[in-house]
Amino acid sequence: MTIVLVHGNPETDAIWDDLVPHLRSGDVVRLSPPGFGAAIPSGFDCSTDAYRDWLASELTRLTRPIDLVGHDWGGGHVMRIAMEHSDLIRSWTSDILGCFDADYVWHDMAQAWQTAEIGEQAVAQMLSLPAEARAQRYESLGMTSAIARKVAAGANSDMGQAILALYRSAAQPAMRDLGTRLPQAAAKPGLALIATEDSYCGGETLARRSAGRAEAKLAVLKGAGHWWMCQQPQQGADAINAFLADLD
Repeated sequence: MTIVLVHGNPETDAIWDDLVPHLRSGDVVRLSPPGFGAAIPSGFDCSTDAYRDWLASELTRLTRPIDLVGHDWGGGHVMRIAMEHSDLIRSWTSDILGCFDADYVWHDMAQAWQTAEIGEQAVAQMLSLPAEARAQRYESLGMTSAIARKVAAGANSDMGQAILALYRSAAQPAMRDLGTRLPQAAAKPGLALIATEDSYCGGETLARRSAGRAEAKLAVLKGAGHWWMCQQPQQGADAINAFLADLD
């Protein structure tokens, strides 16, 4: 059994450092999406479809069965696999199911990235900050100090390029349209992780609604924010471990 972890924006795989020691499997693979801790290959357009295809290709190289776990945009890529390439996995876990609900509205920063010129300015401002200032910002939002420093060090021009292209490819109604495929994710067992204080993914009501359409189990992390794997690594791992134990 291989547990595969996929992170999101604006992150590197360091986001999982505190969670991994608590996971039940010794075979844990962290995959870094192009632009987010990994170089962008030539010709890769950083769209939602490109990341789906990238992840599908990566999964074919790994030992099966695969239990796929995604956070933030990594959770979005996981859902594309669950909905469109379920033959590649045994199970899936995602913490952003609310983003696929018909009523989801992108958060303010996402809307800025999706806007011509404003998005470029926002990315330029992010990249112009000293790494220490970025780390302090991430820490204030819920990362641990050690992880925040590692993540902040990963910001570069590739990440800026990826952010703009990815979010623009997912501007509404794109996510709403993808959400119509949620019932297809029921082809394999799924777990919807819901961090109750996560303000980026539409909230608990939308997450529960999407989880119902995907026939996913629920794990609610009360009091945890977007970076629950930093704030509640033991509780998050316990939820994933319990879900996977039921599949054995």
